[in-house]
Amino acid sequence: MLRFADRTEAGRQLANQLRALDLPRPVVFALPRGGVPVGAEIARALGAPLDVLLVRKIGAPGQPELALGAVAEPDMAHPVINEPVRAALAVSGAQLEQARQAEAREIQRRRALYGAGRRRIDPRGRTAIVVDDGLATGATARAALLALARAGASTRVLAVPVAPAEALPPLRREADQIICLIEAEHFPSVGAFYDDFHQLDDAEVLQILDAAGYGTT
Repeated sequence: MLRFADRTEAGRQLANQLRALDLPRPVVFALPRGGVPVGAEIARALGAPLDVLLVRKIGAPGQPELALGAVAEPDMAHPVINEPVRAALAVSGAQLEQARQAEAREIQRRRALYGAGRRRIDPRGRTAIVVDDGLATGATARAALLALARAGASTRVLAVPVAPAEALPPLRREADQIICLIEAEHFPSVGAFYDDFHQLDDAEVLQILDAAGYGTT
């Protein structure tokens, strides 16, 4: 099975493919936390500005790892919902709203932390590259792509190191182009494709953002 040493190596490999596309006016939108070290490498290689787009998976009641949907800034009142999962689990409107509010609060907390004193980048008329360290269901990536469409990005590119093969076709409706290094038929988890897949904390994310000049360009 193909593997990456860590998120930095995965970012470098993605950057090699993205460089060849010669994308006009690119801006990299990394999904914290795991997408930040991947996105930082891509931004550096492309000479593109780096921003963060805050998206949170809405976990199913009693099964937090199962994506019921996702919520993205700035329009957190309208989440993307995985309707088959909602129907299968008979999730009520009240349960969904409670979960949405919890994730919206976490987005607000992270925005206050990551964005303090930093200038955000307007994607309007630009090539927006959405970056994460991997996909499982694709719910967060879909929410991010839809948010950038509403914000006026002219082109949306999804760049991820690994994803289950079946997760990618639905995302092609939202992305103009998808770069995925490993489209896995057998997909135990994102972390299974990395030697180092440690859990990033906020301090490490901030360190990477500072080193990349986030919010200064």
